[in-house]
Amino acid sequence: MTEPSLKKSPLHDRHVALGAKMADFGGWEMPIEYPGGGVLREHTAVRERVGIFDVSHLGKALVKGPGAADFVNSCFTNDLRKVEPPKAQYTMCCDEATGGVVDDLIQYFRSEDEVFLIPNCANTTEVVRRMQEKCPEGIEITNLHEQHGIIAVQGPKVDEVMQALGLPFGHEYMSYVSTELDGKPLTVCRTGYTGERGYELVCAWEDTPALWDALIKAMEPLEGLPCGLGARDTLRTEMGYALHGHELSMDITPNMARAGWAVGWGKEDFWGKDVLAEQKAAKECRLSWGLLVTGKGIPRKDCVVKDSEGKEIGVVTSGTMSPSLKQGIALCLLDRGAKEGDEVVVDVRGREVTAVVKKPPFVQGGAAS
Repeated sequence: MTEPSLKKSPLHDRHVALGAKMADFGGWEMPIEYPGGGVLREHTAVRERVGIFDVSHLGKALVKGPGAADFVNSCFTNDLRKVEPPKAQYTMCCDEATGGVVDDLIQYFRSEDEVFLIPNCANTTEVVRRMQEKCPEGIEITNLHEQHGIIAVQGPKVDEVMQALGLPFGHEYMSYVSTELDGKPLTVCRTGYTGERGYELVCAWEDTPALWDALIKAMEPLEGLPCGLGARDTLRTEMGYALHGHELSMDITPNMARAGWAVGWGKEDFWGKDVLAEQKAAKECRLSWGLLVTGKGIPRKDCVVKDSEGKEIGVVTSGTMSPSLKQGIALCLLDRGAKEGDEVVVDVRGREVTAVVKKPPFVQGGAAS
């Protein structure tokens, strides 16, 4: 049986021309790193200067019609009524029966009758399907996955890049501006997934290559770099940001992930509200923590965590070598009772690696500056 071919971003040819190492990411062939230093060099560029990421694989969907904002607000965890257009908001789509996280996503509040969604690539179809099942008459939900490209521009010198291109910069965190570049429509949102000051630029699929080229040229005087998804992962792990399938999943609820800040508990309803409220009140579920490795080794997903007496108390959800700290770090789920500063042991392929429990972030970024 023939394996389905991987989808390609509108920038695929650009990545290949740069010699990027490509890999399957949620069914998309995406750049993991570029030649000349790889993840370490790209990670450092974002922390110290500026870098750009192709994240066109992320999903896109449009909810449109009378009362679209109210409908979206009845589905997802966060309270859309806490913001007004033109603002974006992080939220989660949870399973009604279990409270597990179907996906986490960004919702762009355009108007009472229009909300633009950016889910994760592998979950877009499922999120749209669930919404269509509940959709009231008059509201239309359209999967626009391959109609828009997205480029993330991240780092302390990001405003200089935006200014060089005549693009909006400096607006409020999680707000967005509709603008143009060379006559082509563009949305500039003050957000990102690295912990650094940044913007995510959403444009038409066919306009993405020209935008990429313009950003590359504008970054050159600043020693900025194109960056792959490998650096995006190390950057987000250093900040303690959740990745669906790791820190959030159908088995890991917002309560467990300490993502209650993105739950509108005062709302009348959202998918999974009752079961999540019960879990929150019970205070029995495992909770997300960070681990700072003190021994030699790098914890990886599903490694078992034990206390100082050898009792199993949790499991690693993500692990990596921190380029900023030059030591191993991990995110994990631990039993209630764990506290910051506890010494633990991680079973890494049968070898015990010592670590200390820590509440992320592991480094300080400038995202909200």
